[in-house]
Amino acid sequence: MAVILEAKGLNKSFGAVTAASNINVAVEQDSVVGLIGSNGAGKTTFINMVTGYLTPTSGTISFDGRDITSLKPRQITQMGICRSFQIPQLFNSMSVHENLLVGVGIVIQAGNRWGTRNAAYDDPVKAVDAMLEQFNLGAYRDRQAGLLPEGTRKLLDIAMAMVVRPRILLLDEPTSGVSADEKFSLMDMVMNAVRENKVTVLFVEHDMEVVEKYTHRILAFYEGRIIADGEPANVLNDVEVRRYVIGEHVPAAGDTAHA
Repeated sequence: MAVILEAKGLNKSFGAVTAASNINVAVEQDSVVGLIGSNGAGKTTFINMVTGYLTPTSGTISFDGRDITSLKPRQITQMGICRSFQIPQLFNSMSVHENLLVGVGIVIQAGNRWGTRNAAYDDPVKAVDAMLEQFNLGAYRDRQAGLLPEGTRKLLDIAMAMVVRPRILLLDEPTSGVSADEKFSLMDMVMNAVRENKVTVLFVEHDMEVVEKYTHRILAFYEGRIIADGEPANVLNDVEVRRYVIGEHVPAAGDTAHA
């Protein structure tokens, strides 16, 4: 499978604090990659660099072979890399339908530069109505976004990213704030949408059940570094991941049990 996103030697420092250290990642097209790690481990810093919200101190990021390291968020969105946020970034005074139209507007301003992927945007209202149906938001079409339940706000935030017809979708804690009863139905809906539209996904998540169920690959972050990278079963059983990410007590090599 072709590599669609690649980070090489990526570093980010804030004064004396290192938020990302020598990140090297190649993401294959149509894959679903989970990013795990404790708060402050570097996951969101990585996403922020990929989407242009932070500029790396050093290193490069390429998308489909093009260097995007110094591009701004809007330029990156218009190229086809979109994201949702841990706290949904919605226009609270606008309706659900109007929020989605904002996303379509980004595509139109980009000059439809992604070819046939965006043919539906000849009719923006039709494109938005299709997204409302795909994310089961039709009943909320005219509801003010600021009055929606948290799970529905999450879905709308993700739908706003998907209405742009991205090639890569980055999600920051998609199930955060969502009830245990809703998290799998939300993720099922999102994964069905990305499969249907052939979108590559990277998502930050603390819920290991969600990570294990929906990813093809996991990147485990610790203190700004990637300490494990591979298939879910292998990464989640890695000694360092169990110790530093999952928080299990794992005896160090050479330790012996005492009666």
